[in-house]
Amino acid sequence: MLFGGVNVDAFFLEYDNDRSGDFAPLRFIRPGHQQVVLGLITTKNGELENPQGVKARLAEAAQYVPLEQICLSPQCGFASTEEGNALSEDQQWQKVRLETSIAADVW
Repeated sequence: MLFGGVNVDAFFLEYDNDRSGDFAPLRFIRPGHQQVVLGLITTKNGELENPQGVKARLAEAAQYVPLEQICLSPQCGFASTEEGNALSEDQQWQKVRLETSIAADVW
């Protein structure tokens, strides 16, 4: 039982590095019934992602699940550990603005 067989509305999945693998498992998402929130924006460092690269990853994911069922998010919270992550508050807001801009372009 993978994704579609689970009675949930959404999956929040970290996909911010190569370790995460490809999007092939998304083919098991129930069409029209489940959202996939892809954590493509890393919170581990302050370096901004390339917007075109993120858009390409979203297009790649859309090969397995309709774009209307995909959402974009950070891969985790900005303070996902007690000691926090190695980025400043300003860098966090830059990432939020980047994510908002990409989402506006894609959707």
